[in-house]
Amino acid sequence: MEQREIMQRSVGILTEALEMRRRLRENPDADVAGNGAVATLLEEMLPHVQLPADASAREVADIVTAKLGPAIVQIASSLTFAFVQLAEIHDEGRTDVSSADVLRSISLHYETGGED
Repeated sequence: MEQREIMQRSVGILTEALEMRRRLRENPDADVAGNGAVATLLEEMLPHVQLPADASAREVADIVTAKLGPAIVQIASSLTFAFVQLAEIHDEGRTDVSSADVLRSISLHYETGGED
């Protein structure tokens, strides 16, 4: 999966979380459930790991780290990037831009091929 797609999906996850939070604030008793975007992203990105039957605990840890580490770093980097963008707007005290606006801007940037 390309970094662009990972970034867009990460933004989608954050956008969904914002919407869920908004709905809960409006109706604290609402049954608000996500669409499984996080689980889907993990299923699609994380490789299946096969372990030798005789692998030691240390070998298992090394194999799992080597196989899963790169995908986890990509996901964490995308979420961190979006968080930093949101935090910068917040810290600047900007009230003319909502969190949804920032996330939309990030998504559009990556949709048009941005790689920053």
